[in-house]
Amino acid sequence: MSLLDLTLRNVRRNFRLYTIYLFSMITGVVIQFTFSSLMYNQDILAALENRQNFQTGVRIASVVMFLFIILFILYANSFFMRQRKKEFGMYLLYGMNERQITRMFFYETLFIEAVSLLAGMILGGLLSKLFGMLLMNLMRYDQVISLSFPIQAVGSTVALFLLLAIIISIQTYFAVRRVQLIELFRAKEKMEKPIPSSKAMALLSLFLLGLAFVLIGSGKGSAAWQEYTTASLIACTVGIIGGTYLFFRQFAGWLLQAVNRRKRYYEGNTLLWTSSLRFQMRSNTLNLTFILLFSSVIVLLTCFVAINYAVQFEAVGKNLPNDIAFESRESATNEKINRIINDSGHDIQYHRTVEGLAAEPRSAMDEAFENPDYFTPDILLVAERTYNEIVALRGDNQRVQLERNEAVALSQGTDFAKTFEPGRQTKFNVMTGAETGSETALHLIEQKDYAFLGWATDPVTSMVKKPAVLVISDETYQGLKGKADVKSFEIYQIRDAERAEELSRQLHALVTATPETYYSSFADVYSKQIEGSALMLFASAFLALIALFALASVIYFKQLREATEARHQYATLRKIGVGNGEMKSVIRKQLLFVFSPPLALGLMNSWFIIKTYILDSVKDFPNLTGMVWGIMAVYFLIYTLFYLSSTNLYYKIASGEHA
Repeated sequence: MSLLDLTLRNVRRNFRLYTIYLFSMITGVVIQFTFSSLMYNQDILAALENRQNFQTGVRIASVVMFLFIILFILYANSFFMRQRKKEFGMYLLYGMNERQITRMFFYETLFIEAVSLLAGMILGGLLSKLFGMLLMNLMRYDQVISLSFPIQAVGSTVALFLLLAIIISIQTYFAVRRVQLIELFRAKEKMEKPIPSSKAMALLSLFLLGLAFVLIGSGKGSAAWQEYTTASLIACTVGIIGGTYLFFRQFAGWLLQAVNRRKRYYEGNTLLWTSSLRFQMRSNTLNLTFILLFSSVIVLLTCFVAINYAVQFEAVGKNLPNDIAFESRESATNEKINRIINDSGHDIQYHRTVEGLAAEPRSAMDEAFENPDYFTPDILLVAERTYNEIVALRGDNQRVQLERNEAVALSQGTDFAKTFEPGRQTKFNVMTGAETGSETALHLIEQKDYAFLGWATDPVTSMVKKPAVLVISDETYQGLKGKADVKSFEIYQIRDAERAEELSRQLHALVTATPETYYSSFADVYSKQIEGSALMLFASAFLALIALFALASVIYFKQLREATEARHQYATLRKIGVGNGEMKSVIRKQLLFVFSPPLALGLMNSWFIIKTYILDSVKDFPNLTGMVWGIMAVYFLIYTLFYLSSTNLYYKIASGEHA
């Protein structure tokens, strides 16, 4: 019999065992092909303003996904090799060498991958259309996505999975070569020793976790973080990592010992499911610790990206409150710009001309503006009446009322707006008039998170600088007007401003023909910000699902491996009269003890950080809390499905149904 004949016979004989492996492969192909198809889909590329950035982002995400796929499939492969070590031992007894076994396994892998590629690319093509529509919906583009199978996506997927077949064969060769023949027959008979547990160490694990949660929950404005930042950071890190490790290493073992000492320990099936767990905790500790910590990070980052996407639409509006704004040019140029806007199909909703006074700061900019590097080095002084008129026109509740030398700094983008109480107001000096050199002392009563003029923009580079604006009283403005250079600005609000990229390119060329002239357009930033945040959310959600899938699979395959090793123990239980229902109950309780702690602690870690440091900072968006709970519900659902699948397959393996 040739190796190829033996390969086909093995696949037919072990088909039930290979269904899990086949599912893993198909999942990998679907993910890889779906993302590759999106990168080359012409309908998607036609709708985007930033095609190059999109393709670069998808390419990076595809590489990261493929690395996860490799790790997941290699872990699955190690499980199947352990399942078949007895079979390999028989081949060695019959005179086959390691190279022949590796070649046979390579043929099996190619066969599985051929089936996976065919099925996976068909499913991936269908899903790429669905996910393409989802991506367009996230970007708020009305673009029809057709079903396509780009040749570039087909080629890259086939090449990557051929590379994976070679990697699997190398892993198989070295794994078979490392193991002695006698070990192949006794590989499933090794038993672990239970870890001696200490009540003191168990309590220490709870103390460390509690300390971390208290510090996180105190918030970044607390004394612990303001005065002892480094110590608090170290304490949180040690508390979470050390507490998690000790929780699985000591607390879980101590809890099982406590259950063993109960008077009713021998009633029901408690003895059956707790006894085997005590022997498994040694090998499960590192796995469960890593899974819990890494999954917490994944959920945290996914929630952060989702929140960033949700607030992005309003954030762009805050950064650029005017659809088009520019420093006035000569009347002929202004009229030409007005005609271009009227002829563009973007109806003008309103047009206002406003003015301000040019000034130079004589005080440190950071006294009035947070992150002063984002602002222009010169100051624009705007009259209280002019500012309030524009605010009323926008329908915003941001009016000011000033007296004498009072001023409000428009520090848009600040984390925390400030109001300075009488007697504690910050003094800010400005110089007006290059020739007269008149210096004026203003008293800042408020630092407001609001923009009168938005970021200066460019159709290519997007946001450039923010005008540094101080709102001053009408009385002070009139007193300074004769001593300062007056600047006028044209402000337009138009229909469908987010689709005005071409209009913006025309206007930008006209306005900036004079260097250093202020120009701002909502369209210059909207497409880049929304496309970027939508792609980041789409890719991160996909990556998070894959990562959680891979992490849950680690527990999944670990439990199936232990089911194989415990098969003879369950056979003994069946002989002494333990029925199928009782065995299923034992398995469910045993696996619940393994699956539930990473789920519960992971969600708790993520929620504490998200609630304290993200949700509390964006209280103006009440729907975000529901979105975070939705993401956590998906996390819960994934682990629940793995738990249910594990209990079902664990029973089949342990009872001998899955030979």
